[in-house]
Amino acid sequence: MQHLTQPSVADDAHRLRDGPSPRLPAAESLPGQPGGRTARPGPSRSPQGARSPGSADGLPPTHTALICVALPGLAISTDQGQLNGRGLEGFYRAGRRLLARCQVRVAGREPLSVLAGMTGADSARFVGVLRVSPAAGPDPDVVVERVRHAEGTERITLRSSARHPLRLPFEVALGTDLAELSAIASGNSGPEVAAGVHDSGLRWTTPTATSSVTADPSPADALASAGLLRWEFELPPGGTVSVELRVRADSTGPLRVVGRAATSPLAPARATGDDPRASALLRTSIEDLQALLLRDPAHPSDTYLGAGAPWRCGLAPAEALAAARMTLPLGTRLAAGTLRTLARTQLRGPGPQAGMIPGPRRDAGAHLPPGCTGTEATLLFPVLLAEARRWGLPDQEIRELMPAAERCLTWLRAATGDRTYLRDPQPEGPARCETQAHAHRAALLGADLLDAYDRPGGTGLRQWASELRAAFRTDFWTADRSGGRPVAALTPDGRPLTQLGSAAVHLLDTGLLGGGEPAVGLLDKVQTEQLARLFGGPAMDSGWGLRGLGAKETGHNPFGHRGGAVRVQETALAVAGLAAAGYEKEAGGLLCGLLAAAEHFGHRLPEMFAGEQRTDGSAPLPHPAACRPAATAAASGVLLLATLAGIRPDAPARTVALRPVRSAPLGELGLTGLRVAGAPFSIRVSRLGLAMVEEAANGLQLGA
Repeated sequence: MQHLTQPSVADDAHRLRDGPSPRLPAAESLPGQPGGRTARPGPSRSPQGARSPGSADGLPPTHTALICVALPGLAISTDQGQLNGRGLEGFYRAGRRLLARCQVRVAGREPLSVLAGMTGADSARFVGVLRVSPAAGPDPDVVVERVRHAEGTERITLRSSARHPLRLPFEVALGTDLAELSAIASGNSGPEVAAGVHDSGLRWTTPTATSSVTADPSPADALASAGLLRWEFELPPGGTVSVELRVRADSTGPLRVVGRAATSPLAPARATGDDPRASALLRTSIEDLQALLLRDPAHPSDTYLGAGAPWRCGLAPAEALAAARMTLPLGTRLAAGTLRTLARTQLRGPGPQAGMIPGPRRDAGAHLPPGCTGTEATLLFPVLLAEARRWGLPDQEIRELMPAAERCLTWLRAATGDRTYLRDPQPEGPARCETQAHAHRAALLGADLLDAYDRPGGTGLRQWASELRAAFRTDFWTADRSGGRPVAALTPDGRPLTQLGSAAVHLLDTGLLGGGEPAVGLLDKVQTEQLARLFGGPAMDSGWGLRGLGAKETGHNPFGHRGGAVRVQETALAVAGLAAAGYEKEAGGLLCGLLAAAEHFGHRLPEMFAGEQRTDGSAPLPHPAACRPAATAAASGVLLLATLAGIRPDAPARTVALRPVRSAPLGELGLTGLRVAGAPFSIRVSRLGLAMVEEAANGLQLGA
């Protein structure tokens, strides 16, 4: 069976990790547009042909890169500040590298780097120094500051500390290969393109692309053959001078960044309290989410999240839906835009795929074949719509999306037929544990949604869910001396695969129904207690978060992205699910571990990192191919703090229930600027775990 998808060109590089998906008979595409081309692994080389350090095994490493994001723009740098055209370095727009080299020289020499760091999700600052005056001794007397933005600008400022006036020759060497990110990832970027003088800068052109760099002030000389812009500045003692470079694509104007629009779909929430990490995590999470926003080109009012930078800058349906669901405390507009965008991709007509949301295959590790994220997306669609209704999505928007949700639920019933379990779409596919959890949640929340809008089918969905629950508790549980564990999957011949992994967190994520009540789950009370015990044990809890595969399982690899690495989204779901089920000790342990990891990552959590055991004085090990920022990781920061506050709204009933984590693992916590029922919502949780609403919509009542 063919699985359809809407990846970006940059998204294809991610498949080197997540496994291949069947090819589409479609044209190549830019982020957020249909189609795509699959990159092949291989050594990455710079435009000059030199092998990039650390990239011999495929993807160039990202763990040491400073990645500025304002989709569809990227600026990727090392901590040296200079762009040398190696590896991933450069300015990008819509998956193409517009500028690969930007090398600054002052008085014929490169500045010595002394500082590099992110100043926001979309910008980085670099500081270098030089000793220019012969009589200056060992002390630098010129500071070179560079501020780089993902939207395609760089401001370079020279500041003199010399006691005498300085005449400083200043030059910038520029070059690019105009390569697509997928080609760069696979080592096939090609040589640099010859430059031509253009306006107050340089221009590069190939049959398929054009880019230019203009400078303000204009250079005294522009040498196309050398790719060089030159100035000569005179600086008095204490004087400064600046040059701004603007990178543009194919005669287009300045990059229009979705996340900077005046009407952002994400509320500017803030966290305060005893633990400063909460404030930093929420602030950085929202900044990263803003930076990853994309706009549907055909429907500009609809926004959604790109999956992550640098590899997955386009639409990945399952991740977009999951991230929009976790960010419902910031408002329902992102959920609505994501749902409308994906409803337009839904497959129609007769056949077994009718009603599916297309999605690529995803690698599942050593024990299972790749799974179809289209199945996950199709089951998440009605869940997100149902929960967005609880958070306050307007009735008219829900009604417009109901037909697409109904088609998803119709596909679910058709795909299961007279069987109990939902198996992988390909012939003779396994029945995965997490797929049953997604299907069960979709059936219960979907039935609730159908009933609310007087649509048929709710009774049948509840009946099937009940049958699934009864069978699952026997077939998907294996007994052992420690109390048993959930089965990861049933093979086509019914054989259980019993390895313990983080996919089981979806069994705890049951979904939200009316009155602030969670839906019933697939596990019974005893099984849930045992799963909580397993998640809190050393085999699964690395001390930094939940391992993707237990440390004692065959095939465990702490760097395996489905075989032992900590995946931030799954850890956050585990915290939320454990807290909802009343297992606060285990939830608090995972939460505090992930917060400690976030501190090491500057509160910009990657999608995953190594599942090495935490010890005194250790630090979490980054995964060299992880996206950072990533939509689901950034959204996890929102989910974690909303979980501590225990906010469970029911906007149609004009109520909100509060179930805060009573142990208050972060002490006092205040959340302001959230959105419930379309209005600002603020809450404070005391050190005793008591919650108090400080701001809410008129008429919103506190539920029992």
